Amino acid sequence: MTPSRRHLFELIAGILGCPMLSRVATAETGYPSRPVRIVAGFAAGGGVDITTRLIGQWLTDRLGQPFLVENRTGADGNIATEAVVNAAADGYTLLLATLPNAVNASLYPRLKFNFLRDIAPVAGVIRVPMVALVHPSLPVKSILDLIAYAKDNPDKINMASAGIGSAPHMAGELFNAMAGTKMVHVPYRGQSQALTDLLGGQVQILFAAAPGTVDYIRSGKLRALAVTSASQADVLKDLPAVASFLPGYEASQWYGIAAPAKTPPEIVARLNTEINAAFADGAMQARFAAIAGEPMPGRPVDFAKLIADETEKWAKVVASAGLKAE
Repeated sequence: MTPSRRHLFELIAGILGCPMLSRVATAETGYPSRPVRIVAGFAAGGGVDITTRLIGQWLTDRLGQPFLVENRTGADGNIATEAVVNAAADGYTLLLATLPNAVNASLYPRLKFNFLRDIAPVAGVIRVPMVALVHPSLPVKSILDLIAYAKDNPDKINMASAGIGSAPHMAGELFNAMAGTKMVHVPYRGQSQALTDLLGGQVQILFAAAPGTVDYIRSGKLRALAVTSASQADVLKDLPAVASFLPGYEASQWYGIAAPAKTPPEIVARLNTEINAAFADGAMQARFAAIAGEPMPGRPVDFAKLIADETEKWAKVVASAGLKAE
C-alpha cells in the first residue's frame, strides 16, 4: 500500500473511530451556521454541475443553510480541487469529486496537491454508466465484432472523447488495453462536440455518458454496442455489458462529495448521514434516475476505498497507454 493510500485509510479510520454523534456534535457546534460552497471543476450544464446542484439543493433543504455551487473550470478539474484542498478545513468548502480526480493523480506529474492525502472523502453520490456508440457505417454490431474489426484494422478506427483523461477517454483506453486493440484517440473539448462528429461520421466510436444518447440510438443515427458498467444498466436495459465479453472491464463516471483533509470528523459524519438520506427519498431517486445515476450509498470509508481503487486502476491505464496531459 502506498503512503498516500495508507494515509487516506488512516484518516477514515479516525472518522469511523468516533461515535455516531453527528447530530449531537453538530448541534453543539452549530454546523452549518452560514452558507457552504460546493466547488465543481467543470462547466455548468454537464453531469458534474447537474449532480452538484441536485445534492446541493438537497443539503440546503435538510440543513437549513444554502449549499452554493461554484463552477471553477480548467485543467480537468485540478483548479477546483486545488482551491478546495487549500481551503479552511471547517466544512464550509466542499468538492464535487469525480473520476478525473483519480486519473489526474497520474496524468499530471506536477500537481500542487496529493488528492489521496489532501482530501477527506465524505460520501459517494451516484455512478453513471457509459455506452459504446459507433457510427452506422462501421461494420460492427457487437463488442466481439468491434474487437475483431479493430484487430484487423489497427489505427483505422478514430475514437472520440471529451478530452484527455476524461471518462470517455479512459473507458476507450481501458478497452484498448484489455481487448488488445489500437483505436486512435481523437480528443474534443466536451462530449457534445464529440457526439456531433460521431453523428457526422468524422469519428467512428465514442464511449459516451449514457444520458442524452437514447434518442440517437432509437432513431438509428448511432448504434449502441454495450454499456461500460460492470453489469447491465437500467438506462439501457437491452444492452449487454462490455464485461460480458471482456471479464473485469468496468468504466463509469462517478460523483461524490469530499472536503479538505482534517475537516472535523463530526462534520464529515453529519454530511455523510444527510447525503445517504437522499437515496431513500422518492423524489431524489427520480431525479438521479433522470440522469441515469445509480446511487452510491455508504460510509466515508467506502468512498475512500473507491477513490483509492480508482486511482490505482487508472494509473495503470495511463502508464500502459503512455498518456500525457496537454
